[in-house]
Amino acid sequence: MQPLVWPPMANPTLFSLEGAVGIIFLLTIALVVTGGLIAVVSQRLVRAVSGLAICFTGLAGVYYFLLSPFVAMMQLLIYVGAVSILIAFGIMMATPEQEIGPGNAWISRLVGPLGASVGGLFFAALTILGLKTPWQVFPRTAEASGDIEQVGKTLLTSHSMVFELISIVLLMAIIGALVIARRGRN
Repeated sequence: MQPLVWPPMANPTLFSLEGAVGIIFLLTIALVVTGGLIAVVSQRLVRAVSGLAICFTGLAGVYYFLLSPFVAMMQLLIYVGAVSILIAFGIMMATPEQEIGPGNAWISRLVGPLGASVGGLFFAALTILGLKTPWQVFPRTAEASGDIEQVGKTLLTSHSMVFELISIVLLMAIIGALVIARRGRN
């Protein structure tokens, strides 16, 4: 069996295998951040959903870099394929939004800085947690080889709760799309 991790080169160049993989990983991270920024900053809902789909696609690439192609494919199928499309259909079924009334104008000015500060606090907390945690590499055994057959058996036996949570996420996406469509029709 081929080892999962190769020893690092002394000086990897851009045109070496490690340099190219590093560049692809950075592009994947840039895809996640760019998609997230598009989803948060855009004024139109269709562009926000497109940014969300871009972010989910980049996140699937990150899962692939974490040596989990099954989770990467589930990310593409469930979040990009189902959740984003359901939200897009809900937006297309809704009528255009009304302008913000004069009584709620102060709330719309408060939401941006409040969201940015909460996001900054979460980022700082997760960064501190990530730097302080002693990360350990667990060796792969013959029982935990990660092949698709074993992942399927594990999902349907000992980890069936995760399998059920996927269906709840899809149900919540359907309900959210219907709420968006219904609110726009009234």
